[in-house]
Amino acid sequence: MKKSVHDLAAAVRSVDLASTPKRGLAVLCMSVVAACSTPAAPPPPQAEASEPSAPPAQPTQAPQPVAAPTESLLQAFERMRSGVARESVFFDFDQFGVKPDQVSAIADNAKLASTYSNDYLTLQGNCDERGSREYNLALGQRRADAVKGRLVLLGIPDERIETLSFGKEKPRARCNDEACWAENRRADFVHEWE
Repeated sequence: MKKSVHDLAAAVRSVDLASTPKRGLAVLCMSVVAACSTPAAPPPPQAEASEPSAPPAQPTQAPQPVAAPTESLLQAFERMRSGVARESVFFDFDQFGVKPDQVSAIADNAKLASTYSNDYLTLQGNCDERGSREYNLALGQRRADAVKGRLVLLGIPDERIETLSFGKEKPRARCNDEACWAENRRADFVHEWE
């Protein structure tokens, strides 16, 4: 015989919990379970037989997407590489320390290198036209080495990174003012699939 929630609640109120703690606890637990249970859903109403029934609707099928050709690892690498192709790390005059606003370029290139183990990086250090050839070659090398250090800290293996310096031999901008010089004080990323 099933009892309703109201019957169980009345039974709980009538039990003296102090005199019968185990029985009271059992009744309390049963009332909680009964209160939490949900009644079964009523059956859906049935249509009257006298109504003419419409033909059943045909389910519509969503258009199937055209399967795109799968992208090879090399193609995916090339696509991702094109996204970071013009990124460089820029430096202050006569400095080789990486500025905080340049860290995102390093992180973007590190993501590419960590995603593809066949990616080998060459870091090209560059300088503006001021200073001697020898001084700028050394400064460009220190700039490339500074970026390499950051990449290694981000988990790129040292043996996959090569550094070289062009000094002032590979300017990006050719003019004799601070805007051009700032554009030329940089380290460039060159990614190669090997």
